[in-house]
Amino acid sequence: MHKLLVILVLCLFPLASFSAGPAVKGETVDWSFNGPFGKFNKSSLQRGLQVYTEVCSSCHSLKYIAYRNLSDLGYNKSEIKAFASNFTVTDGPNDDGEMFERPGMPADHFVSPYPNMNAARAANGGAYPPDLSLITKARGGGADYLYSLLIGYKKPPENLDVREGLYYNKYYSGNLIAMPQPLYGDDVTYADGTKASIEQMASDVTEFLAWAAEPEMEVRKRTGIAAITFLLIMAVLSYLAKQQIWANVKKKQI
Repeated sequence: MHKLLVILVLCLFPLASFSAGPAVKGETVDWSFNGPFGKFNKSSLQRGLQVYTEVCSSCHSLKYIAYRNLSDLGYNKSEIKAFASNFTVTDGPNDDGEMFERPGMPADHFVSPYPNMNAARAANGGAYPPDLSLITKARGGGADYLYSLLIGYKKPPENLDVREGLYYNKYYSGNLIAMPQPLYGDDVTYADGTKASIEQMASDVTEFLAWAAEPEMEVRKRTGIAAITFLLIMAVLSYLAKQQIWANVKKKQI
């Protein structure tokens, strides 16, 4: 029972601390989804989806998320269907054995900006833009690292030679990164009127990508809490039952 309790407690906490890759010291953010009782902020998730769609999706894919998953963000079926239809999906083959294009449907996964990896590299000077589905789990530091990276583009020191095709980022390992600065402030116009500062957009898209990496997080936490509560109650009842049973045995021995 002790081992089971340990496993369940570990399941309640975010897995970012076990992510692959070297940890980079950056900003520390008090995310709403941190901790065993943490939850995603749906308003932030919706804003983050807007930042991803209007800024990030031109280079980065989100291949493990389907449009229907956006119901977790608070969108209804009609809104999801309308959103998916804005994208063109290559499907087929048809009866003639040919591929064809059609509007996206809720069951489709997010459309990649490139047809293949070679096309992605060719469009980005040889650097492959990683898929963002699991990015907060694939980097040491998790959401804090991604947020820091997005706000970390600064003017390089005068004594640092930055060759063409690289950019200075104070939070990136080695400080030189191939990805151009993605956020400049007011890159999007938020539907809810929130000011689109660099920090706000970085926070929103980071929370959205944290959700994309683990859409079932809230269910997992609720299940873990319920399981631990049940086990604790059963442990107390078992202890009381044991006390009652052995009390009678002791009386007989006396």
